[in-house]
Amino acid sequence: MARTSPRSAEKRAEILRRAASVFRLKGFHGAGMREIAQGVGMAPGALYYYFASKDDLLHACQLLTLERLLASADEIVRESIDRGGSAEGRIRRLMRAHLRHSLDELGGSLAHVEFHALPPERLAEVVAQRDRYESAWRRIVENGIEKGEFRTANAKLATLTLLGALNWAAIWWRPDGEQSPDELATAMADTLLGGLKR
Repeated sequence: MARTSPRSAEKRAEILRRAASVFRLKGFHGAGMREIAQGVGMAPGALYYYFASKDDLLHACQLLTLERLLASADEIVRESIDRGGSAEGRIRRLMRAHLRHSLDELGGSLAHVEFHALPPERLAEVVAQRDRYESAWRRIVENGIEKGEFRTANAKLATLTLLGALNWAAIWWRPDGEQSPDELATAMADTLLGGLKR
């Protein structure tokens, strides 16, 4: 019962935020459950109450981030149908949401990049969610091409290029660096969207 209570869910989210910082310092493969427990400020036995293994932590980090990414993407796609607006504006909003969720909320977690370390059945679940997220991006890129806002391009390649650059930011961005996730999103959009716009 404690595992599913609101208080337990809040504790799990806090553990994920702190575990993400350990993954950032040590990498997923370099961090052990004992080190994660120390980073979280818990005894190893207490950590195992919430997460049975390091795979559980990685899986939960992925699902938490993807849940928020998909919610933001769905909202942006929905609003674009109702209100119109430029494809560039929607991509910029997606980029801000992406970096907020993947960098700010989980401290720039490398868990977002190292998802391939998951066991096959969990990896399949995460990949299905990531594919759905990619599809939302691609629809907006395709819409920009159809409307003549973006140059004729391979929408899939353009989408993967944008997402690849955003995901790789987890490798080099630092929480104590010069740019916030929002500032970084603006700078990356200015750089990357130049190749798409007519």
